[in-house]
Amino acid sequence: MVLSAVLVGLVLGLGVSSTAQAQGETGVKGTLKDQDDNLISEVEITVSDADGNEIATTASAEDGTWSVPLESPGTYLVALDESTLPNGLLVRNGRPQLEVEVRASERTVLFPLDTQLDPNAQPQETEAPGGSDSTGDGEEETTGAVEAEDEIDPEIESAAGPTRAVSLLFSGIHFGLMIALAAVGLSMVFGTTGLTNFSHGDLVTFGGVMALMFNIIVGLPVWAAVIGAVAAGALFGWLQDWGLWSRLRKRGTGLITMMIISIGVALLIRFATLFFVGGERRRYDEYVGQTPWDLGWLVITPKEVYTGLIAALVCSAVGLALVFTRLGKATRAVADNPSLASSTGIDVNRVIRLVWTIGGALAALAGVFLSVNDGVKFDMGQHLLLLVFAAVVLGGLGTAFGAFIGAMLIGIFVQMSTLVIAPELKYVGALAVLIIVMLTRPQGILGRRERIG
Repeated sequence: MVLSAVLVGLVLGLGVSSTAQAQGETGVKGTLKDQDDNLISEVEITVSDADGNEIATTASAEDGTWSVPLESPGTYLVALDESTLPNGLLVRNGRPQLEVEVRASERTVLFPLDTQLDPNAQPQETEAPGGSDSTGDGEEETTGAVEAEDEIDPEIESAAGPTRAVSLLFSGIHFGLMIALAAVGLSMVFGTTGLTNFSHGDLVTFGGVMALMFNIIVGLPVWAAVIGAVAAGALFGWLQDWGLWSRLRKRGTGLITMMIISIGVALLIRFATLFFVGGERRRYDEYVGQTPWDLGWLVITPKEVYTGLIAALVCSAVGLALVFTRLGKATRAVADNPSLASSTGIDVNRVIRLVWTIGGALAALAGVFLSVNDGVKFDMGQHLLLLVFAAVVLGGLGTAFGAFIGAMLIGIFVQMSTLVIAPELKYVGALAVLIIVMLTRPQGILGRRERIG
């Protein structure tokens, strides 16, 4: 009932907000200039809808500016035709096609241009590598799983290779940290209870929804909304164990039955969010548009750096707490042998409830950080869940440190794999890793072998 009331308030607030925003002018625009701030004219820009249907094609003016008006907000593809660039120029980060989320106002889209090794080189019939996935919004580059199909000189392509590899490596590290926040909590729950919790991904969605509510409806700044969302996630985790899981454990419910119940909990949270909030992607009122930091081979936004650093610090703090604090040692004892831990005076149920609380908080933080870049959508946690499971299995079931290592490896592997495969297939590689690990080393990297039978 509490969750339903909160979601009702959220949808009412978002409805009012969306109505108010619908009054503004909608479109995409930008200014093309190279690394020396020289304005670039007569470069073609094509805007298509989310299904790839072309809306309009325009060319940059003498002052480098271009703009395309749009009829309504939504998701659009903005593509720069690199064949129309002056000889020797190329999009530095290897992303000439971007997927952007346009709200009620005009959206600025930037393409960082740079002079390559041979400015006199003529384009040849050579296919460029596929595009990459990087999240962002507003004035920074925002791209989905799209491919660049422009013709690029081989020397220019070889120069763009290291740039794209560095960009993908940073993106993989950042994505791995987001996975780690959710994976550590999931692994701790499995370690202390043996439960494979399929609703953990929807706890990620819950965090993003709570932050959106605090930011848009209550009017809190995003940094305060993050704190509120993490607190709400911790409370939600505590309430889940108090109202459901602890009662099932007392009744002696089997793990398979509890796993099936967790699927039902996941569907309840997911479709309650869809019903009350809607299926559209929502964004916060702040940090939507940020000017990226141009570091040469790497173009990043401040929010990516800050969220990544905070995620790394939080994961480190959890690891230190597990090793050096009394509750952390009790948690590891319960994960190793609950019966032995109980015989030594450890309150096992209290430790498990603490783990559910921490897991809910970490999942909520992951949801907030992901939605800062990608926006909030009712199924965002569902898409992350399989990668979280892959990280936990790769690192070792039940070990928080293994979950962190597995998450980092999965995040980097997923992003870097787009150097050789189509971006649409990058998650398939992560799931292939999951299958291979289960066949060759089922205990994972830091897991322990267990006797079966």
